[in-house]
Amino acid sequence: MTHGRALAAIHVAAVLFGLTGIFGELIQVGAMLITAGRASFAVLALFISIRSQGRGLRQGMKAADFRILLMASLMLAIHWATFFVAVKVGGVAIATLGFASFPAFITLCEWAVLRERVTSSEWIILALVTFGLLLVTPSFDFQDQSTIGLAWAVASGFTFAMFTLINRRAAKHLPAQQVAWWENLFVALMCWPFALHLLGDSTLVDWMWIALLGVFCTALSHYLLVSALTVLNARSAGIVIALEPVYAIAFAALLFAQYPTSRALLGGAIMIGAITWAGLRPPKSS
Repeated sequence: MTHGRALAAIHVAAVLFGLTGIFGELIQVGAMLITAGRASFAVLALFISIRSQGRGLRQGMKAADFRILLMASLMLAIHWATFFVAVKVGGVAIATLGFASFPAFITLCEWAVLRERVTSSEWIILALVTFGLLLVTPSFDFQDQSTIGLAWAVASGFTFAMFTLINRRAAKHLPAQQVAWWENLFVALMCWPFALHLLGDSTLVDWMWIALLGVFCTALSHYLLVSALTVLNARSAGIVIALEPVYAIAFAALLFAQYPTSRALLGGAIMIGAITWAGLRPPKSS
């Protein structure tokens, strides 16, 4: 994949990620069932795609690959579950703006865990993202539903940052669809034991939305993300994915008349502006 195609793939993934919050609003069941269901439909769609190409599901994989994929899948499962809780509690705008904090977590993890050098400008960007997040926070009262929703969204952003960093290791030598299939399979296996008791609350319409979520916003977007990560680094991918709130807020306004406050919009603009600035800077010299 060329650099240009990788950028195009990550932008399409961002649009599909933006639709995720919309489906979370439409589906009237608990977060764990949504997570288990979307992963299951993604597994089915990816299986059909991989087998139609004549490739094996374990082709080229080693024991170490399974360990990495399992760790990434755990982060992905927590990310999805916490994000849908954030949507249910705080609404689409709050959930996606809180999630947009994840590039800041990538920078922090690269500095604290991977011991990569962080420049002074990157610390400024991190401070701007933090300031923007404070503006997005409706209040600091954890009896406020929007504040609770934002806290879940930030947890979702942190686990997605961890997923992105772990996934870079798996994506380097394995086909993107294969990585996505195993990760979604692991997510489904992890989540179904906690989701079975919610099946009685679901309707046929819920499963229609979950199927669309699983095929397009999970299988296709996951494949595009993993493909892009074979070319782009985690920070570059994070910059584009951070545009998800723009798409999600626009969709929520059009479909549900959900409008964020002026303060939340200002905070979101600061966060997205800081992340975009980070992407426009020349890469660090090694």
